Amino acid sequence: MSTALKSVRSIAPLLDRILVQRVKPEAKTAGGIFLPESSVKELNEAKVLAVGPGAMNKDGQRIAPSVQPGDKVLIPQFGGSPIKVGEEEYSLFRDHELLAKINE
Repeated sequence: MSTALKSVRSIAPLLDRILVQRVKPEAKTAGGIFLPESSVKELNEAKVLAVGPGAMNKDGQRIAPSVQPGDKVLIPQFGGSPIKVGEEEYSLFRDHELLAKINE
């Protein structure tokens, strides 16, 4: 990106786009053993940070997104548009690209 973003709060997704941040995998087992980075797999779980207003259908009515900020979702292993703010990495996905909503 050519512009330097100071905060993720300055990003407002448009239409049916969803801003997510991947959940970082645990680097320590339940027994307290630290795992090396090479053995820790990237998770497909993410937290929704911001949601666009929704896409428009052919009649001009807005279709509400299926998730809200704060929800946990399952995302595809690859895809989305990566965004880097400082050292943190985020991704923008379209609503229909999300695989599932995780209900806890």
